[in-house]
Amino acid sequence: MKKSIFYIFAVLIMASGCTKDFLDINTDPNNPTDISIDQLLPSAERGLTAVIGYTNDARSARGISTVLAVYTHQLTQRETPDQYGATGSEFNINGSWKGMYSPQQAQSSPDYVGCLQNAEILIAKAEEAGNLKYAGIGKIIKAYAYSLMVDIYGDVPFSEANKFTTEAAIKYPKFDKGDAIYPQLLTLLDEGIADIKNTTATNALVPGTNDLFYGGNITRWEKAANTIKLKLYNQIRLTKDVSTEVKALLAAPTKLIASTADGLMFNYGSSISPDDRNPAYADYPAGQKSNYISPWFWSIMKGYNTSVFTGVTDPRIPYYFYKQMTPTSTAQNLTEYRDGGFVSIYFGSVGNNRNGSQDATMTLLGVYPAGGKFDDQSGAKVTATSGTGAAPLRLLTYADRLYIEAELINAGLATGDAKAVYTKAVTESIALVDYVSGKAAPTAPKLAGTADATKYITAVTAKFDSVPAPKQLEMIMTQKWISSFGFSVDQYTDYRRTGYPIMFDPNNTTMAPGGFAQPPINGNPALPGAQAPVPVQLSRTYPRTLPWPSDELVVNPSAPAQKVPSTFKVFWDKK
Repeated sequence: MKKSIFYIFAVLIMASGCTKDFLDINTDPNNPTDISIDQLLPSAERGLTAVIGYTNDARSARGISTVLAVYTHQLTQRETPDQYGATGSEFNINGSWKGMYSPQQAQSSPDYVGCLQNAEILIAKAEEAGNLKYAGIGKIIKAYAYSLMVDIYGDVPFSEANKFTTEAAIKYPKFDKGDAIYPQLLTLLDEGIADIKNTTATNALVPGTNDLFYGGNITRWEKAANTIKLKLYNQIRLTKDVSTEVKALLAAPTKLIASTADGLMFNYGSSISPDDRNPAYADYPAGQKSNYISPWFWSIMKGYNTSVFTGVTDPRIPYYFYKQMTPTSTAQNLTEYRDGGFVSIYFGSVGNNRNGSQDATMTLLGVYPAGGKFDDQSGAKVTATSGTGAAPLRLLTYADRLYIEAELINAGLATGDAKAVYTKAVTESIALVDYVSGKAAPTAPKLAGTADATKYITAVTAKFDSVPAPKQLEMIMTQKWISSFGFSVDQYTDYRRTGYPIMFDPNNTTMAPGGFAQPPINGNPALPGAQAPVPVQLSRTYPRTLPWPSDELVVNPSAPAQKVPSTFKVFWDKK
C-alpha cells in the first residue's frame, strides 16, 4: 500500500537515517533505536548528494543530475530524458524527490539515504541539547536543499513538510509557492551562521570527521552559507532589487568561498565494498552503459562551435572525457557521431545508428566529473577498475563564486572589472581540474600553469572587452557550464535565468538544417569525407521546471494537479 512520503513514523525515520558506507553501523529499520546527532549529520549530507548528483542503481537514491545533464546538453541518452521526455513517472524524478524528503533504501543495498527528514531531526535534537554547531550546519543544509528543490520544481512542500514529531502531525503537506519559500531560506541561512558562530552555547558535541563536507571546519561552513546567499540573490535579481545585499556580501570576500579548498564539495572514495565511489562512475563497471557525452558539449570544447570560443581547443578535454578508441580503431557497431576516437549519439536522434550497442567504444565521463580514467590516448576499453571513482561532487566552488560575481558585475549589481573576475574564474576552473584529479587520479599530469592552459585562458578572455554585454554574459555562463560538469542543477537554473549557454536545438535550421545534424565530415576514418548527416527531431518545448513526481501526486491529496512543465515557471524565471 502506497503512502505519502511524509507519512512515516518519526521513530522509523530516526532509525533508518544512517548510512553504513561512511559510518560502518548496522541498523535494522524493523528494530528502531534513537540516533545521535553525530550520525544524523553525515546521513543528511550523504542523502543530499545522493539525490542531486548522478544515479547509481547499485547503492544510492536516484540522482536528478542524470536527467538534468541531458537537459543542459552535457550528456545524451536513449532513455526518457532525450527530447526533454522525462515525465512525472520517470524513476530518477520519483527517486530523487523521495530521497530528498525522507530516507529511502538504496537498491541492492541495506543502506538508507535521505536528506531533509534527517536534517529536521538533527536541528531539533541539536537545539534541545545546546549543540548549536550541529544545529547551524543542519539549517544550512536544509536551506540549500530546499533552494534546489524550488529551482527544479517551482512549488514544493515546505511549511508543512516533515511535521511528523509534533502532536498535530501533518500527513499530507501542501505545496508552497517558491517565492514564499526563498525569503525563509535566506533567513534560515542567517540563523545557521549565527548558530555555528555562537560562543555561549553548550556545544558538548561538535562535528569533526563525521562532517563529510568540511570535517567540522566552521569557518568554511560560514563561507559556504554566505556564498549560497550570494547565489540565491543572483538568481532572484530579475524579480527585485538585491544590489544592497549583493554589495554587502561582496564587500567581505574573506567571508565567501575564497579558495579551491573552501568549495562545497562532497568527497567520495575509491572503496568498492562498501562502495563509496562517485555515482557518476557507475558506467565503468556497468555492462550496459547509459551516459553518452553530448556532441554539442564536445563541439564547444573542441572549438567547433561557431557562436562561442570558435577555434579554441579546451585543454581540459582529456580530464573530462575518456575515449575507448583511437582515431583509427574499428567501432563496435556503426556510429552516428564520431570524431576520431570520440563516439556518441545526438540529442533527439532518430538515425539508423542511434541504437546500436557501443558499450566497448563509446566515450565515457573522465577523471573530472566521475573519477574515471584520464585519457592517455591509448583507446583501451574500460573495466570496473580503470578509474578510482574518487572524484568529489562539486556543488558550489570558488570558480562558481567568481562566475556569479562576474555575472553580477555584468548586470550592473556589483562594481569591479568584469573581465578580471571572469579571467580569474577561468583560471580557477583550470586549477579545479588539478584539485579533482589529485584526489581521483594522482598520476594524471597537472594542467594549471602549462603552456596549453595559459594559451587557452588568453584565448577565451582576449575578446571579452570588445564584445557587447550580452555576448560577455554568454562567455561567462558558457565557461561556468563547462566548469560545473558533473552537477547539473545550477546549470539548469542558469540556462532558464539567462538563456546561456546556447543549447542544441534539433528545430534550429542553423544547427540542424532540414532536420539533419552534421557530424564532422572526416570524423570517421572508415568513411573519410563521408560521415552522413543524422536526422534529429524535437516535438517538445523546453521544460521550465520538472514535472512533480507521480508517486507524490497519487498519494498526497494536498498536492496540486500535475503541471505543464513547458509553461510552469519558477518565480525567478523571467525569460
